[in-house]
Amino acid sequence: MPVSPLNRRAFVKKSAVTGAAVAVAGTAGAPAAQAAEREPVKKNRTWSFSVLGTTDLHSHVFDWDYYLDKAYSDSKGNSVGVARVATLIKQQRAAKGEEHVLLVDAGDIIQGTSLAYYFARVQPITDEGAPKHPMAVAMNYMRYDAAALGNHEFNYGIEVLRKFESQCRFPLLAANALDAKTLKPAFQPYTVKRICVPGAPDIKVGILGLTNPGIALWDKDNVSGKMVFPGLVEQAKKYVPRLRALGCDVVFLTDHSGLDGSSSYGDELPYVENASNLVAQQVPGIDAILVGHTHVEVPSYTVKNEETGEDVLLSEPYCWGYRLSVFDFELELVRGQWKVTKKTAQTLNPNTVDEDPEIKKLLEADHELVVKYVNTPVGTCTEDLSAADSCWQDVPIMDFIHQVQTDTVKAGLSASDAALPLISVAAPFSRTADIPAGSVTIKDIAGLYIYDNTLYGKKLTGAQLRDYLEYAAKYYRQVPAGTAVDTSTLTNANSFWDYMYDTAAGVSYDIDIAQPEGSRIKNLACNGTPVTDDQVFVVAVNNYRANGGSGYPHIAAADIAYSSTNEIRQLMIDYVTSKATLDPKDFAVTNWQLTQDGTPVF
Repeated sequence: MPVSPLNRRAFVKKSAVTGAAVAVAGTAGAPAAQAAEREPVKKNRTWSFSVLGTTDLHSHVFDWDYYLDKAYSDSKGNSVGVARVATLIKQQRAAKGEEHVLLVDAGDIIQGTSLAYYFARVQPITDEGAPKHPMAVAMNYMRYDAAALGNHEFNYGIEVLRKFESQCRFPLLAANALDAKTLKPAFQPYTVKRICVPGAPDIKVGILGLTNPGIALWDKDNVSGKMVFPGLVEQAKKYVPRLRALGCDVVFLTDHSGLDGSSSYGDELPYVENASNLVAQQVPGIDAILVGHTHVEVPSYTVKNEETGEDVLLSEPYCWGYRLSVFDFELELVRGQWKVTKKTAQTLNPNTVDEDPEIKKLLEADHELVVKYVNTPVGTCTEDLSAADSCWQDVPIMDFIHQVQTDTVKAGLSASDAALPLISVAAPFSRTADIPAGSVTIKDIAGLYIYDNTLYGKKLTGAQLRDYLEYAAKYYRQVPAGTAVDTSTLTNANSFWDYMYDTAAGVSYDIDIAQPEGSRIKNLACNGTPVTDDQVFVVAVNNYRANGGSGYPHIAAADIAYSSTNEIRQLMIDYVTSKATLDPKDFAVTNWQLTQDGTPVF
């Protein structure tokens, strides 16, 4: 699941420049000076090269929205997909020379669209005779030199990831993904690329890949007992000196980790989630870092290493193929060794170029297969269900998610746990989701539940449930009683994004936004009776949240009453298929509302 964007610190365009001066000394006297004038000063050899970077592509191949079944568009005029980025890369190689360009990715490649889901679950790449993953085909054609592993690479299990790895003609790097038993690297930690310079030594570029420690939480079901994920700083301190010892002239990192030092999971792990700035600051010997994970655009950002005083250059190219990062390096050969004399970074927007025709030729059939799949009818709906107001009002489309989760967990409980009150918690993942009146297709449901989460049932006490809901309520900015509520500014306080905000069904409660954080949950009741602190509930919750995602209190350590490997999205599709008709009257009503000092807001 995508993690929260960076906090609101302003990142400005910067570039790090280091200089190398050549001192020319001569002896005193006119004859010597005249001789110097006649003999030109011999200049050191120079060379330049670029590293192009993508990140968080999330299986966006074409400029297409599978949820809406039309070309992608947004209010900022962005395009998506590697097919357009490939055209920019061709332009860069043509302008600078093939031998002057490397291409790297910072992870989250094989999850995120219906295309990704199709080749992981509907027609898995692990099946006998199955076609290659479309992202492997596209990235091989684009001639990537390396890619870091993202946390979403693990969503479909290690078998799917290993199959994807085998299909790539470039290494998947993760110096901090270790075998749980041997503590040896589970994936290649780094690669060394040589840039040929005629008449001079090759320039050796060491590329080190680092992934996100949060995998241990977010994909616990897939990696527990198999892999462990230590911190980025810790592993960079181990491998950067090794790359320098191998004679690397340039050390370039590709990190699936943001650069503000924050963690969405609180203290659930001893390692920082967004640690690229800390790596740059604390690990000497790094020239530049391609940053990923946080889905923001940072064209150029400089961090000074606290040990050497050298500037480390960082860039993050947004996500989905919105941008391409371009790192430009200039080097000088000094006494037989290449030295970086200048480095700059920028991001390029591919929305002005056409999609690469060769990628279209290679993957058009796969794309059409997925388009046909997402347009498969699964039932009908009695009325239009919109998620537009789901972040501040109880709406039927969210009750649909709660109903599916509740029914599924209820059917799988033991007799003793079935006697406990059962509730559901879920987040409004997409404000643009809409299930239309009339025919309902797979894309309508996929657009509502956009992540590949599975389902848990966990036990919380009444006191713990109240803490849970209070934590969720920090999503809202405080609006004093008598003050008009503006929905455009009401939500996402504390960098708490929509996917992090849970509502609950099976209980009724008010969220008093006039109150300070920590004292907003009022009138919490179950079946009309106030919830007591020692009352025990079974809570239907997705695996991301159940394992500690977003840092909710109590839930990660709670006892498990139910678990399944079935994805919630597919459970929703199966629900509609079995019912034939989706009718909001069949949903359990969530019964929560926003208030100001007890007065309903809406």
